[in-house]
Amino acid sequence: MKSNKSISKFQFITINHPKISHSEQAIRAFEGGCKWVQLRMKDHSLDEIETEINKILPIANKHNAKLLINDHVELVIKTNAHGVHLGKEDMCPKEARNLLGNNYIIGGTANTFEDVIKLIDSKVDYVGLGPFRFTYTKKKLNPKLGYEGYEQILFKLKISNKKIPIIAIGGIIDTDIEKLMGSNIHGIAAAAAILEKEEIEINVQKYQQKIDA
Repeated sequence: MKSNKSISKFQFITINHPKISHSEQAIRAFEGGCKWVQLRMKDHSLDEIETEINKILPIANKHNAKLLINDHVELVIKTNAHGVHLGKEDMCPKEARNLLGNNYIIGGTANTFEDVIKLIDSKVDYVGLGPFRFTYTKKKLNPKLGYEGYEQILFKLKISNKKIPIIAIGGIIDTDIEKLMGSNIHGIAAAAAILEKEEIEINVQKYQQKIDA
């Protein structure tokens, strides 16, 4: 599979929701104009995840958008999704790259400058850096970064002459976007906030407009 590795400035991450399935969340996000969805199905079987991928992927392709799978490199290979996002306790990105080759997107999670450097050395395509603030979607939460944390890490990257797209993540709401984007991060990921009032399409458009502004 040949994948365009352009990293979207807005990324939506699905979560467990009592009313809206992961596939419905992703499909509605794509139909609302989102170009990047990470399918994050914690505490689900591989069969359940694969079923949802197969529902989502044709819609992603129809909209020329990307579907990344959280954790499961083997499902990326099996379903021909566009890439994988690896948490700090998941498969080593170098091992994932050996399995996937260079045509798939690989992202990794970081909380510190040292984490980011390790991921750059592992040849990931982007880094999800967070959490910005507390978020209930994460069971094992690292210390929150806040605005100052991002500024410090981005400054260290600059003086180290290291570059990689940094995606801010973790409890971000729409009123955070302007200041975060002003800190020269590449983009923002959101999860629970996009499901607010179950208005996925409206929330996607609101976030994308603020990021583009």
